[in-house]
Amino acid sequence: MSHDQDYLEKRVRELEAKVLQLRLSRRVLMLLLERQEQQTATFRERLERENRRLMRANYQYAQSLLQKNRQIHELESRLQTGGAGKSGH
Repeated sequence: MSHDQDYLEKRVRELEAKVLQLRLSRRVLMLLLERQEQQTATFRERLERENRRLMRANYQYAQSLLQKNRQIHELESRLQTGGAGKSGH
């Protein structure tokens, strides 16, 4: 029986060592996962800020185009109604 008991005690020690290794591996993986999630959140936040900036710039550009279009229509209207003939020359 001593042989069986020695074998079982050795086997228990091996399994305990494996459990410790698994715990360490799990901690490392969890840290890596947390780091990856942080990087993803930071990247997403940066993309969202950039998207908001681009949307504002796009809105301002569209407003500028609308204003220029109004000016063009106003000038065309003046030309058609004879506004060009009223120059001081």
